[in-house]
Amino acid sequence: MRVLLVGVVMALLLVAPAAAAPEEAPAAPAGLGLGAGLLGLAAAVAVGLGALGTAWAQARIGSAAAGAMAERPEIGGRLLIFLALPETMIILGFLVAFFVIGRIR
Repeated sequence: MRVLLVGVVMALLLVAPAAAAPEEAPAAPAGLGLGAGLLGLAAAVAVGLGALGTAWAQARIGSAAAGAMAERPEIGGRLLIFLALPETMIILGFLVAFFVIGRIR
């Protein structure tokens, strides 16, 4: 019983000064804020959707190109151009992301 009483007294002596201390005013947020987070999310969506669109288009074009080259191997050069066209979507997604990230202040 005596040990319990000593423990309670020690706990009160340690906690009481902290409870009696005046509260400090909350500090202003140190981050950039919600707007910067949403702009970062918009940049991620621009790149992500561009990448998904590019992947989908290249999958379709690649399978069609494989079938076409099986029948006529001489059109392989033209098919490489068609495979490179969807890459512009991801490049434009990166461009939009850079413009959006440039707006974060």
